[in-house]
Amino acid sequence: MKLLETLTQTPSVPGREARIRAVIEAYVTKHKLVDELRTDAMGSLIGIRKPRPKGKAKNPPLKVMLAAHMDQIGFLVSYISAEGFVRVNPVGGFDTRNLFARRVRVCTASGDLPAVMNPAGRPIHIASADEKSKVPEITDFFLDLGLSGDEVKEKVKIGDMVVLDGPFSEVGNYVVSQCLDNRVGCWAVIRTLEMLKHHNCEIHAAWTVQEEVGLRGAIPASFSIEPDIGISCDTTLCCKTPGVPDEQRVTVPGDGVCLKVMDSSTIADIGLLEDLEAVAAKKGIKCQRGVLPRGGQDGAAIQRSRGGVRTAVFACPVKYIHTITEMSHKTDLESYPALLSAYLETL
Repeated sequence: MKLLETLTQTPSVPGREARIRAVIEAYVTKHKLVDELRTDAMGSLIGIRKPRPKGKAKNPPLKVMLAAHMDQIGFLVSYISAEGFVRVNPVGGFDTRNLFARRVRVCTASGDLPAVMNPAGRPIHIASADEKSKVPEITDFFLDLGLSGDEVKEKVKIGDMVVLDGPFSEVGNYVVSQCLDNRVGCWAVIRTLEMLKHHNCEIHAAWTVQEEVGLRGAIPASFSIEPDIGISCDTTLCCKTPGVPDEQRVTVPGDGVCLKVMDSSTIADIGLLEDLEAVAAKKGIKCQRGVLPRGGQDGAAIQRSRGGVRTAVFACPVKYIHTITEMSHKTDLESYPALLSAYLETL
């Protein structure tokens, strides 16, 4: 959990993934998890792990791409007023109902600055009934750094990254943090490389950029890797909570990692999905199928590259996704790299 905590507490939004890339690169290099490591022109980190066969190696080996996006939803500074109030532009999808009275971090060239985010308007004591019931637009929100206009303009630049600021914690059988989407996927790929004992396939682990704004990093990464099999490593909705009909739950917490059947970007290869389920049954690893009506992930970019690639999608169930209190069940976390590593050892 210490590694996952570090990943969730390292801010990196689309187009600003350098900090999380550095953390992953340092860890992977220190523990010698890959044989080659490079950063492509878009900023995706790609590691190659050559076959480590138990018996006779296959020639040529299958090439398997594991893709986990490094970016989290966040903001870029778009305007600074004379009084020092900061306006932001979202990079990724936010539900504005979750943005009231939030602590944030403004990540500048000289260091991170604390701030609070609130919508413009009058406080509850003097607000009208209509104002109290209105859900603000994203353009209504501003940041208050507690500094003068001149101080803010000296420290903060247009384009600086802003992220919601919340701790990593363990609550009951869950972990709670912002950006479990998709630091869990990044963590699962690393843990898989650590757990692997042997494999005949050649593994290309790609920690990709700019997924939250349209799968942008996975597209060139897929074309450069040219995989035979693609596995997207991400998260998905877990809506088994009050107020959501059971048929819309998508996944069940504690039932294991989700093997996604489809979402609006990808229909998984049914043969790969069944192979994964067979490995899970043989090894006694929990997993579940899931269908997400809307949303996408890097598997779409892999699947559609070149002449097409057989693709499966791993997704950890996450409650309250795209908020500062995302929750993942520890059983689902544990099953994720367990199944992925067990499957790779069969190739």
